[in-house]
Amino acid sequence: MATYAVGDLQGCLEPLKCLLEQVGFDPVNDRLWLVGDLVNRGPQSLETLRYLYRLRDSLVCVLGNHDLHLLAAGNNIERLKKSDTLREILEAPDRIELLDWLRRQKLMHYDEARNTALVHAGIAPQWSLKKALKCAAEVEAALADDNLYTAYLDGMYGNEPVKWDNDLSGVTRLRVITNYFTRMRFCTAEGKLDLKSKEGVDTALPGYKPWFAHKERKTRDTKIVFGHWAALEGKCEEPGVYALDTGCVWGGAMTLMNIDTGERLSCQCPPPVPVTQPTAAKP
Repeated sequence: MATYAVGDLQGCLEPLKCLLEQVGFDPVNDRLWLVGDLVNRGPQSLETLRYLYRLRDSLVCVLGNHDLHLLAAGNNIERLKKSDTLREILEAPDRIELLDWLRRQKLMHYDEARNTALVHAGIAPQWSLKKALKCAAEVEAALADDNLYTAYLDGMYGNEPVKWDNDLSGVTRLRVITNYFTRMRFCTAEGKLDLKSKEGVDTALPGYKPWFAHKERKTRDTKIVFGHWAALEGKCEEPGVYALDTGCVWGGAMTLMNIDTGERLSCQCPPPVPVTQPTAAKP
C-alpha cells in the first residue's frame, strides 16, 4: 500500500492520469492525497471532478480557494469570473451530487502515524497543530451545516481581517481561517497576512516572510504538505515542508510525491490547452 500526494490539479485531468499510471496506482490498496484546487482555469474541470468522485473512497482531499469559489458559484452563479472554467460543472446533471461531495471535504488533514499535515496554502505560524485542526474544523462544520453554508460562502470573500484574533466571531472569524488555509503565502511572525504578493520568496514585503520560514512557527515539528504557491516551482528549503504546486495549469508539470519515501515524479504529458492568465502573478 502506497500513499501519494499530488499538487494542484486545477482541471488538468490528463496529467493526473499520467502520474497515476506511472506509479501503478491501485485504488483498492493505495491512497491519494490532494492539496486542493481540484478545479478551475484548466480545460477539464467537470471531468476532473467526476473522476475524483469515482475515486472518492481512495482519496484524502483538502479544499483550496478555487474549490470554495466553485461552491460559492454553485449558490450564486453570478460569482463566476471570465477566467473561470466552472460553468460546465454548474450546468451538469450531476452537479448536486458533485458539489455535495466537495463541500464535505476537509480544510486540513492530519495523519498522526506519519505526523504529517495536508493543507492547501499553509498553517498560520502562530498556531499550534491542535489550534490549526480546531480552526479548520470550524470551517468544515459551517460547510456541512445547511443553516450556515450559504452565509459562510457569501461572507468568505475579502482580505480582512488580516490577522487572527481569538475574539473574532461569526463569518468574520471563518473568513480569516479560510484565508490562512487557502490563500496565505506571506505573513508576519504574528500571522498578519499579505494576500496581494504572489511571486517568489524573495519578493516579501519588509517584516513579512513565507509562512513556513518563521523561526517561531509552532508546527516546526510537523511535516506539512501544501500546494497553492506555483511561483515556488515545488521548491521549499524549509525542512519537513513540501511544496507540490508546480504550475501545471500555467504550462508547467504536475508533481506527485510518495508521502513515505519523498520520491517525486513529474508528468511529462503535453501542456494543457492554454488558458487566460496574468503575466506575472499566479492565483
